[in-house]
Amino acid sequence: MNDRPSALADLSPDDQLTQPFHGASPYDEYVRASVLNSLQQPLTEAADEMGFLVTTQVMELWFTLITHEWRAARDAFAKDDLDAATDALVRSRRAVEALVASWTPVAALTPHQFDGFRAAFGRASGFQSAMYRHMEFLLGDKSPALLRSHQGDPSVHEALRVAYQEPSLYDEVLRFLHRRGLPVPEPVRERDVTAPYESDPGVVAAWRVVYAGPQHHPLLALGELLTDIAERMLRWRFDHVLVVRRAMGTKTGSAGSSGVAWLEARAKRPVFPELWAVRGDV
Repeated sequence: MNDRPSALADLSPDDQLTQPFHGASPYDEYVRASVLNSLQQPLTEAADEMGFLVTTQVMELWFTLITHEWRAARDAFAKDDLDAATDALVRSRRAVEALVASWTPVAALTPHQFDGFRAAFGRASGFQSAMYRHMEFLLGDKSPALLRSHQGDPSVHEALRVAYQEPSLYDEVLRFLHRRGLPVPEPVRERDVTAPYESDPGVVAAWRVVYAGPQHHPLLALGELLTDIAERMLRWRFDHVLVVRRAMGTKTGSAGSSGVAWLEARAKRPVFPELWAVRGDV
């Protein structure tokens, strides 16, 4: 038996750590924990609804952080600052890893458990997440229809409109590669950035130069870092398919989509496609 007193037992009423706060604690004022902890409002008595709400809200926070880091990386590439761009991408890679792991609390919901609260959120769907749409736009997956769907919320729509009209992260990567002397085709560099990005053989050729060159070159390290991020985003999408398939099978999605079929189609869209294509060419 351990008779040593705990650290908490050593605290006295006069200890600075135990003095009453004047209002909210400095921690709460900075983190806004009381605000965050007040946002879970289950609408049913189902035991699993709280986990679903928390998981969804945590994902929204990861979307916010990832979007922040990808914007920082994009802006750094536009300034030819590879170090700052790399730092932001590395931070985002860790955030995407956490995003993938955040499926865990709801990954094993049975159809009966999911049906216990599914009706409560009516036509709400993750498809409607504005911050996830910001992420998709930064990956070059632009859609005027998905932008239009947010017109009823002016502030959200305006922020998305700006993101829609701006170059994606990958657009700025390719422009950066061109300025570093790689043969990125002019139509790609000057493309309409509001259109969805589609794979281009000229970009595959540019990445081929990188991957066929010195294996410790900074641009090859950049390619692998982007591939890490792409892989993790694909894992998040595929895990989404599996979670939904396990919880509701092939039922229609809550927002009227085809459910699993729609998610499977989205999951097949590549992220940074030429970085996958080039691997069969070197």
